Amino acid sequence: MKKSLKPLLFGTLTLALVTAAGCGANDNNSETNEAAGDQNENTNNAENGEAVELDGQLVVYSSRNENFVDPLLQKFEEETGVEVLALHGAEALQIEEEAGNVQADIFISNDMGALGYLDNQDLLSGSDPEGIESIPEEFRADDNAYFAISARSRGLIYNKDLISEDEMPTSMEDLFDEEWADVENGYAITRGGNGGMLGNVSALRYEWGDDKTAEWVASIKENAAGIYDGHGDIRRAVGAGEHSFGLVNNYYYHQQLLEPSDNNVGFIYLDQGDDEMGAIANAAGVGLINGAPNEENAHAFLEWILKPENQVAFVGESLELLINDEFEAEYPEEVEPHVIPFSELNIQDMPLKELGNYFEGTKELVEASGLDLELK
Repeated sequence: MKKSLKPLLFGTLTLALVTAAGCGANDNNSETNEAAGDQNENTNNAENGEAVELDGQLVVYSSRNENFVDPLLQKFEEETGVEVLALHGAEALQIEEEAGNVQADIFISNDMGALGYLDNQDLLSGSDPEGIESIPEEFRADDNAYFAISARSRGLIYNKDLISEDEMPTSMEDLFDEEWADVENGYAITRGGNGGMLGNVSALRYEWGDDKTAEWVASIKENAAGIYDGHGDIRRAVGAGEHSFGLVNNYYYHQQLLEPSDNNVGFIYLDQGDDEMGAIANAAGVGLINGAPNEENAHAFLEWILKPENQVAFVGESLELLINDEFEAEYPEEVEPHVIPFSELNIQDMPLKELGNYFEGTKELVEASGLDLELK
């Protein structure tokens, strides 16, 4: 069942209404000509250095946590006057299903693999927004159809009351070992369909190939004491002492440090040795939908999000790491000493764009290896 789009400041509007408003054909010729005239006027104004006034709507599909996305979209709405219609919980496959009747303008994803997959299917459109040079080339498509803004790495959050740093595993390969099933209260992982887990497995497929990766998935499924829906569940369980450690993204460690209790936790960045593969990374970012109904507003959004203060706003309360270390994200004082900039980590030697090439097939490998995509 298709979800309704949610205007951030103007109540609820269904997707069907957006389609009718944005995709009507027969009586739109005069409106199209008028819009073209407005666009030419805006272009001339921009070339003359005058501020460009925007109106109308922007339809955003997002797979990122709603609590992180809504404040950002509200900020765009307030600063531009564009009405933002947000569909949260959207997935890349939904955009693929709607390719013949495009609904969305922008896709915000927590996974570079999903953005890369859409681009590989020609469902995203290239662009050249002002400010794109602030994003390193390895974190954006060749034609800038999508680009990352915030990054995270995989690792292990651990409870300092149950296990010491010296006793912790230090690499992904360590988790093959059955000994970790015997640590006090065991360790925790997410279900196989969790976006972070899927990105993790895709990165291992790139590094190890499918056979070894399938064995690793089967091992952690067998040895883990707890399988949870999301990483927030894991950080809270580890903080409460229900498990010695858990496999999460590093910003969940930052979030647990802010808890009023159960915050005696540490974090292991995996595979940091010179001869090791480096920490598995992923990133959140945005893509321009091919055939976007509100293309002018979509381009305006891309340029808006690339402004330094809005890249910082994109990170928001997630406590992720900025792709561009030249910009300074704001962290609470409890977290600040524990933040390691992305550029200082030993990261897997894999362009994050490669995740798009492994997006298709990873779910099948995970499930075939015995780790359920959903909790049962």
